[in-house]
Amino acid sequence: MSESKTIYDFKVIDIAGTEQALEQYRGKVILIVNTASRCGFTSQYKELEELYEEYKDSGFTILAFPCNQFGEQESGDNKEIQTFCEVNYSIKFPIFSKIEVNGKNEAPLYTYLKSSLPGFLGSNIKWNFTKFLIGKDGVPFKRYGSITSPLKIKKDIDFLIKK
Repeated sequence: MSESKTIYDFKVIDIAGTEQALEQYRGKVILIVNTASRCGFTSQYKELEELYEEYKDSGFTILAFPCNQFGEQESGDNKEIQTFCEVNYSIKFPIFSKIEVNGKNEAPLYTYLKSSLPGFLGSNIKWNFTKFLIGKDGVPFKRYGSITSPLKIKKDIDFLIKK
């Protein structure tokens, strides 16, 4: 199990290649998602952007982490990923550098998320668009599989925002 107690203990690399401390999101409700541009679930970007627009002024954000570990469905470089998201889905929430979410090269953030909220069939991420909802305290609250529509998470987002 990771020694970290919250997501605020982590630093990640944004899509432009700059290190970012997740501490900057302290006090916000956060949805962390591993994404891909050529996946059957890629259309969830539309719902993710809808959620972001609806809740961004209420202390909510989405952090997208592109990943190419599932069917090589995110083979582009960071610039191509950013362009795809902006052109096709007008994404305004933060997108980070491509990472691995499973295995020996997995991002430490994902090691922490998976150990905090193991999935139904174990802790590994099963596919693109697995979602982790994080409370204002930086502690993972709930994990959702790829098939869960982002709009179905609204009730939990409302709960955490009001908490």
